[in-house]
Amino acid sequence: MAENADPEHARRVSRTLLEGMERAPARSYLRNIGYSQEDLNRPIIGVAHCWTDTSPCNLNHRDLAAAAKKGVSRSGGTPMEFGTIAIADGIVMGTAGMRASLISREVIADSIELVARGHYFDAMICITGCDKTSPAAAMAVARLDRPAVLAYSGTVLPGCFRGNDVASGDIYEAVGKVAGGTMTLEELELLEEVACPGAGACGGQYTANTMSMVLEAIGLSPVGFNSVPAMDPTKVTLSQELGSIALDALAADRRPSKILTRPAFENATAAVAASGGSTNAVLHLLAMAHEARIDFSLSDFDAISRRTPLICDLKPSGRYAANALHEAGGTAIVLRRLIESGHMDGSALTITGQSLAEACQSAVERPDQRVVSTIAVPFSTGGSLAVLWGNLAPEGSVTKIAHHGLVAHSGPARIFECEEDAISAVLNRRIVPGDVVVVRHEGPRGGPGMREMLQVTSAIMGEGLGDSVALVTDGRFSGATRGLMVGHVCPEAAVGGPIGKLREGDMIEIDVPGRSINVVGVDLESRPSTTHEPYVRTGALAHYALLVGSASHGAVLAGLDSRDDEVENSHSHGEADTPLDAMS
Repeated sequence: MAENADPEHARRVSRTLLEGMERAPARSYLRNIGYSQEDLNRPIIGVAHCWTDTSPCNLNHRDLAAAAKKGVSRSGGTPMEFGTIAIADGIVMGTAGMRASLISREVIADSIELVARGHYFDAMICITGCDKTSPAAAMAVARLDRPAVLAYSGTVLPGCFRGNDVASGDIYEAVGKVAGGTMTLEELELLEEVACPGAGACGGQYTANTMSMVLEAIGLSPVGFNSVPAMDPTKVTLSQELGSIALDALAADRRPSKILTRPAFENATAAVAASGGSTNAVLHLLAMAHEARIDFSLSDFDAISRRTPLICDLKPSGRYAANALHEAGGTAIVLRRLIESGHMDGSALTITGQSLAEACQSAVERPDQRVVSTIAVPFSTGGSLAVLWGNLAPEGSVTKIAHHGLVAHSGPARIFECEEDAISAVLNRRIVPGDVVVVRHEGPRGGPGMREMLQVTSAIMGEGLGDSVALVTDGRFSGATRGLMVGHVCPEAAVGGPIGKLREGDMIEIDVPGRSINVVGVDLESRPSTTHEPYVRTGALAHYALLVGSASHGAVLAGLDSRDDEVENSHSHGEADTPLDAMS
């Protein structure tokens, strides 16, 4: 533990559960599964992870958790490990199973929060991987407001296909190429065999790696840890250091509320914009800001992106897979450039106790690297995120700007009431140059679950329509999506939004530089909204549809703010600090 640490202060939460004569039954359970009394007299550190062998994304979590637990024990704490769920977006994409993906963010956040509350952990280590696990862990620790270190388990290494690095997004576009006649089924199978070699999350600056960068930029992850690939031998070694970081943060009372400030959210947004990151980061940062009680909006994203240069040449719009950023010097070289140029606040606090600027100073940039440009010669003077407003999206919509490609388009709407119908139309060559593909009733409530349209967008790109066709949806996109694709259209069709009033052939104008998306020559207000029977009437999806809010506010669930007040309200043990009082 940190020098001059106060053991009683460090155990201010766990002692409620484990100290005193009346807590003998609780101690008995734990002592009889291997914990000694000495173990129970130490600070209790929860070690959460999302291990699953349903995908490569989180396959190394148990190994990293074992290393982190070893680090906790060496640093004077007692680790207690538990797991939660994960949905592999890349695998369920294009099916009804994708409706579970965004909902899993809430389930993961709730489960981490509940175990930590129920078992009175003094501090947390959360190991995250695939898309929803990182924002979910951040949401959970913001609610709990106990010292917590978040650690991303790493990107997969790129595959090699005909001498070129490939990642998961390349497979999706290859399906469109087969449909368009520019690739054979045999070639697709060869690509399928090599694109994702081993453990780790999708290998571009897709959502998982975008949120990995966000966690470092916002201060919840130690700078330099997250960009290390999953299969790099140093990943396990570095995970042991998480224990000492967690205990040091506990001793210093370095809680999420001290880290998750407005400047921290601005820093995270700048990192997404500068790296060409996923539009999903908008959704997740809004949700994280909600849990941290920070006023942050779509307008903030657009303003920050406008003034932030795009300096990373990363897939899907760039040339390099995510591991190349690590080889170039890691996330720290991106953050350092942005701090030195005034695009980030280097004084923001990080989980290690260093300022963000201090945490980035030791990074060593490889002299010949080409992944990260200079601020003076960026790939684009503006960042990759753009928020569009207009009569089609009065509450906003989100798109990603590449440093090349279509940025404005006008064309007739081709209306589809679900993703499957749109996929069928694209693959069967019913979409032609000039069209605007509209996929509606795929929002948070209408889906329910706000599916990603990666199969549709990739098929458009794969068929060579990326420079002549746009797509608009109240659903969302994978971080692997590229092209002129506008998502998160709010209000969504299911709540009477204008996108639900569109008709086949309506002319849609999209102007990214002008930040507008409009239907022209039509009085939408005079039209009735389309109705749609719910896809799901029972179970978790139906419950979610009843509670979820607008994507323009992060698609969070309605309810009371859930910040944990137990630490502030607790007194000396034996007075008001009974288990029930402490959980109020």
